Amino acid sequence: MEIEVINKYSIIKQGSILAAASIIVRIIGLLYRIPMANIIGEKAMGIYSAAFEVYNILLILSSYSMPMAVSKLVSIKFNKNEYKNGYLYFCYSMIFSCALGGLASVSLFSNASWIEKFFLNNYSGISISLKILAPTILIVSIMGVLRGFFQGSGNMIPTAISQIFEQVINALVSVGAAIYLVELYSEINEISAWGAAGGTLGTCIGATCGLLIVLFMMFKNFPQFYLKVKLDTQKPEKVINSYIIIIMTIIPIILSQTIYQISGVIDITLFNNILGRKAILGIQISTMQGSYSTLYKILISVPIAISTAFASSIIPSIAASYANKKMDELRAKVDKAILFNMNISIPSTLGLMAFGSPILQLLFPSYDIGLGKNMLLLGSCAVMFYSYSTTTSTVLQGINKMKIPVLNSLIALIIHVFIIYSCLQFTNMNVYALVIGNIVFPIIVMLLNTVYLKKYLKYNCRVKKMFVIPLLSATTMAFLGRMIYYILMQLTKRNSISLIISIFISIVIYFFIVIKLQGIREEEILEFPGGATLKKMFNSIHLKIQN
Repeated sequence: MEIEVINKYSIIKQGSILAAASIIVRIIGLLYRIPMANIIGEKAMGIYSAAFEVYNILLILSSYSMPMAVSKLVSIKFNKNEYKNGYLYFCYSMIFSCALGGLASVSLFSNASWIEKFFLNNYSGISISLKILAPTILIVSIMGVLRGFFQGSGNMIPTAISQIFEQVINALVSVGAAIYLVELYSEINEISAWGAAGGTLGTCIGATCGLLIVLFMMFKNFPQFYLKVKLDTQKPEKVINSYIIIIMTIIPIILSQTIYQISGVIDITLFNNILGRKAILGIQISTMQGSYSTLYKILISVPIAISTAFASSIIPSIAASYANKKMDELRAKVDKAILFNMNISIPSTLGLMAFGSPILQLLFPSYDIGLGKNMLLLGSCAVMFYSYSTTTSTVLQGINKMKIPVLNSLIALIIHVFIIYSCLQFTNMNVYALVIGNIVFPIIVMLLNTVYLKKYLKYNCRVKKMFVIPLLSATTMAFLGRMIYYILMQLTKRNSISLIISIFISIVIYFFIVIKLQGIREEEILEFPGGATLKKMFNSIHLKIQN
């Protein structure tokens, strides 16, 4: 594991590795949930998604922040050639994470039945899924520190590889366990609970596989790194000071992520209680929740995950530039990070709006997709808002303005809850209220983050290049792409063939228009995943890319 100076790497190249892995992981996640959803049904998917809302909160409280925090702390020390202190931060973080992860695992396992009884009583049998997920928290806690260490040293490959293998195993076990448990418990009332439990078992086994891969890479490369630690003659920092810095770095990240995750649990709680008081049956409530999580959130989570992965990868580079007081360099990195994310999220938003119906027909043939189609048409715009808000929150954390994303998220949560409650209580919007809440939250964070970026970095976003050109290009792409899909459907009568071809052509159309409008330069497109291939393709059709 060669330790490099973070600033030598292109910020988009770093992020592209994790973004590409995230695309693969999300595609696998989307593909395996299709057969799993068809096997266990909408009610079980509602239980499955509710279990993950609880699990994710404990995961955030115990370990979700560790890769980001460790990568930031380690990158700053390695950038200053303080390998001994960087290694000590890694060790202290591992101890801290194991303690928190172990406590969270035991707490979830011990209180699973209590959580079902008092908070999620409409999801009968959810305690089974929660108990299966409990040990996963400790596993992910350990893995998170290891991944953060690699990312802090400028090596994104171990994280990317382990994520892919983790998801592959997760997919295989989830589907296999769902089939087995549904057949095994087909004669009892708790069949939906056991079907959901099959999916959560895949998460646990997949995480274990990911941990083993990262451990293997760590042990393989550790002797080379430890030699640099032994040669470092600088005096190590005091243990207590190191732990204070770790805690002060972790807490704002935890709070920011917890606030976002709590919004999901609050949504479920309000949805259950308010609709329950309106005399809507529990099975109808859990079915609507299952449709929301399966037909809407799964699809929008794919492009959002790319943004999240990219955001986590830029922390080391942002932190290193800020520590060295290279402000022009830092602003340039922020510029590139936002440009990359907008050119992924904006066409994804318009693409989901244009192709939502045929995508759902292809992926979920056994579902009534009318509700999902409408949710995507209304709520796909959340993708670009989440993309911008996630990136800017990460930048603020990287420049040590750790409290600001927390406060912004808290303000967004308060507004989000008010809107969700009002829509559910005073209208008949039902599940569409959740979609609206999912849009409002990132918009508020996005607007507030923009104000603070200008205040602390004197950063002015290039609106035309970052938003206007991508939005104009994506709108044209969506319109032409949908027309092409319609023509192909008339000719082939095959949804799958028409969809795949029209999506591929739409991607080409998008980049063609963006390049013609000078929204992306040659240097920038080469830093995209597959950028060299894109350049060759555009050269073959004599499309000149601006230098």
